[in-house]
Amino acid sequence: MQKITNEQEFRDRIAGDRLTIAVFKTTWCKDCHFIDPFIGEVEAAYADRLEMVEIDRDDMPDLCGELNILGIPSFIAFRQGRELVRFVSKLRKTREEIEQFLDRAVEVSGAIAG
Repeated sequence: MQKITNEQEFRDRIAGDRLTIAVFKTTWCKDCHFIDPFIGEVEAAYADRLEMVEIDRDDMPDLCGELNILGIPSFIAFRQGRELVRFVSKLRKTREEIEQFLDRAVEVSGAIAG
């Protein structure tokens, strides 16, 4: 997963026609590290339908404030610069919950394209 390190790069990435999932994490978050063993496999399984990028919440606090990112890890789906759906909570996320969110993001993105 490519790490985004500045706001302009983030805005450029989400502006495209490809479904982009922004994953908000931090280095000190135990629940963020919980997803590390499987998130690469999840990303690979969805690579033909979407792109995932990682944002360290501590590196971009203004952006995270603007997007109302309170709990981490958080996932937001974007397409053409617009937010489609989000999976944001303070609770630990399981692989199954993340995959359900990605399925929903793909479905919403497809409905918009259709």
